[in-house]
Amino acid sequence: MIEIKTAAEIAVMREAGRIIAEIHAQLATMIRPGITTMEINEFADSYMRSKNAIPAQIGYHGYPFATCASVNDVICHGFPSKYVLKEGDIVTIDMVATLDGMNADSAWSYAVGEISPEAKRLMEVTHESLFKGIEKAVSGNRIGDCSNAIQVYVEQEGFSVVRDFIGHGIGRAMHEGPEVPHFGPAGRGPRIREGMVFTIEPMINSGKYHSKVDQDGWTARTVDGSLSCQYEHTIAITADGPQILTVL
Repeated sequence: MIEIKTAAEIAVMREAGRIIAEIHAQLATMIRPGITTMEINEFADSYMRSKNAIPAQIGYHGYPFATCASVNDVICHGFPSKYVLKEGDIVTIDMVATLDGMNADSAWSYAVGEISPEAKRLMEVTHESLFKGIEKAVSGNRIGDCSNAIQVYVEQEGFSVVRDFIGHGIGRAMHEGPEVPHFGPAGRGPRIREGMVFTIEPMINSGKYHSKVDQDGWTARTVDGSLSCQYEHTIAITADGPQILTVL
C-alpha cells in the first residue's frame, strides 16, 4: 500500500531529514584514518537524541545499532565495530531518524584519506546516479522511470547496479510502499503521485552486481570482493517536482 502524505507529515519528515543531514555534514569532517565505525555510530546516536529524534534502526528486526557502516566491499547493513578506518577505504553511513512519529532515511559514502582513482570514480558515478533517479521522480511518471535512468547511466559508465536491495516508501513506518528498484525498464511500476514520499538509494559496485550476506544475517557484500558505494535521499513528490527532505 502506498500512503499519500499530508503537507504537515512531510514537514515533520523534513525536520527529521534535516537532523540526518546535519549528522552527515559533521561526519564529512570526522571521517579520517584512525576513527572507528563504532565511534561514528556513537556520534550519530547521541546527536539524534540531542535533537529529540529516535535512532529508528535500533531494534528494527533486531538490528542493534543507530547506523549501518559499510566499508569497501560491503554493499549495505554493515555493523559498526572497532574496525579502524584506514587510508584508501570508502565507507557508507546509513541512518534513519524518527521525529514525532515520522521517519527520514539517508545514506552517504565517504572517502577515507586518499583513495584510488577507481574508488573515486565509483563514488562520483554513484552520487550522480542518485540525482539521475531523482530527476525522473515527477508526478505522472512511473517508478520504473527512476529505476531505468539509474541503470542506464551506471552501466554506461562501466559499473553495476545491485539487484537485491532497493529503495522504498517511508513515513510512519521505515519501509512502506512503493518498492523502488534501481534497475529495470522505464514505464513500469506504480504511477508517481503528489504526496508520495520514498527513498532513492542506488548501491553501485565496481565489479559484478551479485551480493552475499554474512553469517550475522545483515552484512551484505559483493560476491567478487569488488568495491561498493551508496548514496540515498528521502524525497517528497510535490506539484513543483521532487523535494529532497534529507538536506540542510
